[in-house]
Amino acid sequence: MKILVVGYGSMGRRRIRLYGQLDKDARFICVDSNPERIKQIKEDGHTAYADLNEAVKEKPDYAFVSTSPLSHAAIIPILLQNKINTFTEINLSSKNYDEMIRLAKENDVKLFLSSTLLYEPQIKKIKELVKKEKQPLTYIYHIGQYLPDWHPWESYKDFFIGKKESNGCREIYAIQLPWIIDVFGEVENITKVSHKSTNLEIDFDDSYITTFEHKNGSKGVFVVDVVSRVATTYLEIIGENIHVTWDGSNEGLKYFNISEKKLESFKAYENIEHNSNYAANINENPYLDEIKEFVGYVKNETEPKWSIEKDYYVLRLIDEIESSGAGK
Repeated sequence: MKILVVGYGSMGRRRIRLYGQLDKDARFICVDSNPERIKQIKEDGHTAYADLNEAVKEKPDYAFVSTSPLSHAAIIPILLQNKINTFTEINLSSKNYDEMIRLAKENDVKLFLSSTLLYEPQIKKIKELVKKEKQPLTYIYHIGQYLPDWHPWESYKDFFIGKKESNGCREIYAIQLPWIIDVFGEVENITKVSHKSTNLEIDFDDSYITTFEHKNGSKGVFVVDVVSRVATTYLEIIGENIHVTWDGSNEGLKYFNISEKKLESFKAYENIEHNSNYAANINENPYLDEIKEFVGYVKNETEPKWSIEKDYYVLRLIDEIESSGAGK
């Protein structure tokens, strides 16, 4: 199989590493505009291109788009026009969504959007527990990590999470909201407060407190920041017959057994794949699982957990949160 990877940053290399576990004979064709990365691609034994239009002439079977999110709108249509089944990392703008839907249909190819947390066993367990409840629930959720620590090997000012249009808080919302919507349902009302609390050289707020009122009556507070010096995941779900906490780790999901009146733990994986370049609570397994589902989707064996239509809904919610008039 010939696999095209557009963007040879950390995510592009992760997709290569993980796809290589599924197909030891895969040949990787990589595109990047950075001369240093072109050199690295060749040193790593892959075919290198600086021009996407030249790379697609290789007629790859699959493509992975792992560039900065704001560049996806220009890249994905080229791939779809060339009849290449495409996997894209999260998008932070809904630009060209209508065109991408049309091109995928016209060219009879699959467009698969990453939503990694939907593949986390802990999220699946949380959904299972929540769906048993008939009464509205309350949740408190905090996700935070200091912006310079996201990619410590490069300046945050050179990384898309340091730009206003694709900032780190916006990316956290884009990563987390799909599972929140999947578990608690669509949102009826949003309110938020935000501010900048660091001396970082950024022109966007670094801390948000958002409240969500879901159509089913559940309500949640979601705290998002790029300030926390310790990478933080903390979730608490509260109801008359449910109490769940999760710290984001493999063994950190705990829930209260009402009948036995004791806390029980849920272990997601016996063994986890972890890359030392990332925070300790990030493991590789869900990234591999969504690649497997992408391949299954192309073969008409599976249906994706996320869609471009659902993604468009989430991006509009994020736009509302970031706007000065968030709330109804």
